[in-house]
Amino acid sequence: MSIAPGAPDQAAATQLWTGVIADVEQPKRPIRVGIGLAVGVVLWLGAYLGVNAILLPAKVAELDPDGKAGVIALLATSAMIVATLANVLFGALSDLTRSRWGRRTPWIVFGSIASAVMLVVVSAMPTVGALLFAWCVYQFFLNAIVAPLIAVIADQVAPRHRGTISSIYALGYSAGLYGGQIVGAQFLGAIGPGFVLMAVLTLLSGPVAALLIREKSSLSMPRRRLSRSMLLENFSFPRRNVRDYYLALFGKFLIMAAAFGISNYQLYILTDYMGLDESATAATVSLVSLCLMVTALVMAAVAGPLADKLGTVKKPVIGAALLVAVGVLVPFFAAEPWSMVAYGVIAGIGIGAFNAVDQALNVEVLPNPDTAAKDLGILNLANTGGQILGPLLAAAAISAVSYQLVFPVACVLALAGAVLILLIRSVR
Repeated sequence: MSIAPGAPDQAAATQLWTGVIADVEQPKRPIRVGIGLAVGVVLWLGAYLGVNAILLPAKVAELDPDGKAGVIALLATSAMIVATLANVLFGALSDLTRSRWGRRTPWIVFGSIASAVMLVVVSAMPTVGALLFAWCVYQFFLNAIVAPLIAVIADQVAPRHRGTISSIYALGYSAGLYGGQIVGAQFLGAIGPGFVLMAVLTLLSGPVAALLIREKSSLSMPRRRLSRSMLLENFSFPRRNVRDYYLALFGKFLIMAAAFGISNYQLYILTDYMGLDESATAATVSLVSLCLMVTALVMAAVAGPLADKLGTVKKPVIGAALLVAVGVLVPFFAAEPWSMVAYGVIAGIGIGAFNAVDQALNVEVLPNPDTAAKDLGILNLANTGGQILGPLLAAAAISAVSYQLVFPVACVLALAGAVLILLIRSVR
């Protein structure tokens, strides 16, 4: 099976591109590739988080103010199901694509266009049911960017440089993660224009990243014949040599759930738990997001190169998870804005260090380089799933006790994630 738009590229045919690069083939760090990854992720993720953490809850509060917590949980659950299927599908299609523009470029460009259109549609939905449908379609197309883009690290970066390139990617990831929320907070009083801005950022993500990365043609790569074994290998979860792969998946899943269990509910934490008005809430959200972003950016710049130098990626991930556990627990002890700022600083350091080396760890535990995009897409479900599990558990904690229970629940999740990463054997 293959997907082959365009005529064969004769220049590419003379050089067999296998989809991986050895250390000896790449003496210099591929900084341009890292920059392309960083720009791509800051654009799509910034738009996504600006919507998911700020604009979407604000829209839900307009449509159903009394049942807003339950609606957010429903949106999160539905998105997780759709994202799981989309990650596997688009990751597999990307791995199988043979085109003059490479395997990843056609999909990240397509995904950026389609998901940008759907963000505009989401903003116009007049009922909770219509919003749910549009949000799921948006999630589906968004993952056409996510899985193929991150696979570029496996394709174009030699093992010796993966910590550094993962760190550059993490700079973009952190900037998008928190910068999007800062920008989104400025549109709390006018969410329609906010959605439009986020759609424009999403639209730019794929084409700009593709221009910077300049992926090689994949026309010379071997084509896969349609068969039962090919379908199982390319369109299902990995089944062989997968112990460490799944430990990394679920460890990351729990750590991300801890982080997003707080960030996705910070709007309601500030208004309902801490009793702030709209003006104070917007100011505090911006300050907390700024703290998270600055600390994460600093650690993202430091942790990856340090991991390459020390020759270990597992220990920094464990240390980062412990910092997240401490940070998310601080607001438990004081229902005051300063405690959320403290959370932003401590958890930001942990999340920044985690993001800087996480992708390098993910590439190291891949069971099969031929299905890198699909397998990395599944690992990326830990991000998506964490953004969903965190709010689900937060909603359950709020319903069962109060907002105060959200913080110890998040702490336990981060600690459990650290234990799973510790159990990985194949990575130092």
